[in-house]
Amino acid sequence: MTSVAGLLLAAGSGERFGGPKGLARDADGTSWLLRSVQALRPCAEVVVVVGAEAERVAALLPMSVARVRADDWAEGMGASLRAGLEALRTTTHGAALVSLVDLPDVDGAVVARLVDAATGPAVLVRAAYDGVPGHPVLIGRDHWAGVVATATGDRGARDYLAAHEVGLVECGDLATGVDVDRR
Repeated sequence: MTSVAGLLLAAGSGERFGGPKGLARDADGTSWLLRSVQALRPCAEVVVVVGAEAERVAALLPMSVARVRADDWAEGMGASLRAGLEALRTTTHGAALVSLVDLPDVDGAVVARLVDAATGPAVLVRAAYDGVPGHPVLIGRDHWAGVVATATGDRGARDYLAAHEVGLVECGDLATGVDVDRR
């Protein structure tokens, strides 16, 4: 098993949503950001990428959580992913589990199942929900440079994943994996 860093992308402005999702709360007051950080606790380290409203979002995080600022966050998810993976290059982690702040039912059980699939730096797998690929995505260190080179706009790692063999880890028994784009 390889060491896995949890990489949470929370840098967007949430235009369709009506504000940064890193600041969003459920009707009961539950912070999406803190719920997402908690879901990543099976990872060896949690790193959050901030951008829009960076200071406000970062202020919500526990001190034990590393923060990375994506200065070009307005470009889209690709910028956040690049910033996060670049920051992880200085670590010894063999893989990064990339998750999104707007996945309300993705919890620690989903993350743990993916972490268990971390067989080494060549791993490339993603969660599937009833056979449909989704997030989180587990990206081994061997793939980081390629993902960084191709991550643009709101496409994130989509193009890289489409060009490579990606394993699926079924998680439909644990969650739906549906992201929330509108209030």
